[in-house]
Amino acid sequence: MPKFLLVTLVLALAVATGAQAQDARYPGPPPGAPPQDDNAHYGWADVLRVDPVYGVTQTTVPRQQCYDQQVVQRDPGNSTAGTILGAVVGGVLGSTIGKGDGRKAATVAGAVAGGAVGNRVSDHGGSYETTQTRCREVSTVSEQRQIMGYDVEYRYRGEVYESRLNYDPGERLRVRVSVTPAD
Repeated sequence: MPKFLLVTLVLALAVATGAQAQDARYPGPPPGAPPQDDNAHYGWADVLRVDPVYGVTQTTVPRQQCYDQQVVQRDPGNSTAGTILGAVVGGVLGSTIGKGDGRKAATVAGAVAGGAVGNRVSDHGGSYETTQTRCREVSTVSEQRQIMGYDVEYRYRGEVYESRLNYDPGERLRVRVSVTPAD
């Protein structure tokens, strides 16, 4: 089949099925735009001015706040060790002092007396101050200034328009032009 005939056949098929040529970069109305009607078309406007619109956003951020605090500690000590050591020493001393049957009694008496003295002399503990670090969770509110949109002033066919957009359009802005009767 000659090339000319093939191209003619493809064009005839495209017209018969209703295919239309479009700019491949802009295949139709932008997402969210109203359905395209016969009285609308797209064009390009020159951007005259772009002003960012700022807003403040707040974010709550949890964090730990730590501080040093004086606390009183109680040390129970170790009186048992002192009592035992005193009883042993007292028993040994009592056994060296006593003679005969009195030796047993002197040993027992020395152990009792030594245990009492050892208990009094031993460390009964006490209280003392120390510093401990305590932490708690607190929430901090952080405010940030962010761009929320752009006020755009643009010119299309000699007329000046303004719109708020969620993006910076650059030097040119694609616009949808719709014509309807005024009555």
